[in-house]
Amino acid sequence: MRVRSFKTIREEEVLNLIRDISTKAGSVIDLREMMYSTTLSITSRAAFGEKSKRQEEFKQLASDYLALFGGLNFVDLFPSVKLLHLIHAMRPKSRRLHQRVDEILGNIIMEHRAKRATGWTEADDLVYILLDLQDHGELEIPLTTDNIKAVIMDVFSGGGDASNTVLEWAMAEMLKNPIVMEKAQAEVRHVFAGKKFVDEAGLHELKYLNLVIKETLRLHPAAPLLAPRESRERCEIDGYEIPEKSRVVINAWAIGRDPKYWTEADKFFPNRFLDSTADYKGSNYKFIPFGAGRRMCPGISFATATIELALANLLYHFDWKLPDGKTSEDLDMTEVFSTVARKKIDLCVIPILIIPQIE
Repeated sequence: MRVRSFKTIREEEVLNLIRDISTKAGSVIDLREMMYSTTLSITSRAAFGEKSKRQEEFKQLASDYLALFGGLNFVDLFPSVKLLHLIHAMRPKSRRLHQRVDEILGNIIMEHRAKRATGWTEADDLVYILLDLQDHGELEIPLTTDNIKAVIMDVFSGGGDASNTVLEWAMAEMLKNPIVMEKAQAEVRHVFAGKKFVDEAGLHELKYLNLVIKETLRLHPAAPLLAPRESRERCEIDGYEIPEKSRVVINAWAIGRDPKYWTEADKFFPNRFLDSTADYKGSNYKFIPFGAGRRMCPGISFATATIELALANLLYHFDWKLPDGKTSEDLDMTEVFSTVARKKIDLCVIPILIIPQIE
C-alpha cells in the first residue's frame, strides 16, 4: 500500500485535531474520544475517499468484526467436539456479519468502478489503488474482488481503534513518567523549532519519540492476542502437542512482558531500545505487536505513520496535566482486555497551549 500517498489526509486530519484541542485549551478533554475521531476519519478518507457517509456504519461493523473474529472463543478449547462448532452462536453471527460487510464493500467497489468508467484515472484512495492493481498491476497472484474487500476491512478495522489505543497509551505512559514526556517534547520542539505545525517531512529525525512508540507497543500492543492461525500439520512446541488444524492464538501482550527477554519487563523505559536491533516489523519474535510472517498486520505502515504524526503534534503544541490536581502517581493505568487492550478509564487531561497551530 502506498502509505505516502495518504500523507495529505493524515496532515489535514491531525491539523483539525490540534485546532479542536486548541479551542479547549485549559479545560478538561477526553483525549481518547478526540483522537479516535481523528484516526477514524483518516482511515475512512484513505480507504473510501472524502469522509464517507458509511463511516458510522463501518465503525460499528469494524468493532463487531474484531469482537467476533479476534482472540479466543469457547469452542477453541474443545476443537475435537464437532457438535460445539455446529451449535455455537458464533456461526449465525459470523454469517450475518460477513453478509453485511460483503454487501457494503461490494457497493463501495461498484461505485468506484462506475466512477473509473467515466474516465476518472486519479487513484486518490485505497479502493482506487487496489482496483488499479487488479486491472493493471501484473501481479503474480491475481487480486480478486474478495481480496480487495479483505484488505479494506483489515485496514479499516485496525486503522481507527488500534491506532487510537496506541496513541492513548503513549500519552498515558508519558504522563505517568514526566521525565519521558519532557524529553520527547524537547526533541520535537527542537527539530521543528519555528514551525506552526509538525509535518511528516521531519518525523524521521525524532529518534527518541520512536523509542517511546516502540516501548508503548511492547507494553501495550493494540491487539493483545494476534490474529488466529491454524496449524497445517501436527507439531510439538515446548512439550505440548498441537494437533493438525488447531486454532492457535499468539499472546503478543505476554511476549512483550516476558522477563526472560526483557529486563524490568513491566517498567516503561524507552531507552531499552536505544542500542537494540528489535523492531516491530516481525523480524524479532520477542517483539511482535503487529504479528509476523504472511499474516502480519497489513496496515502496519499506515497505522505507525498516523501514530507518529499525531503524537508529535500533541507533544509539540501542548503541555499536558491531569485534572483535579492529580499527579502522575494518581493516574489509573488499569487495562481492559478484549480485541484491543485499552485503558479501563478514558484518558481525560488538560491541554496547555504552548505553540499555536497554523491558521
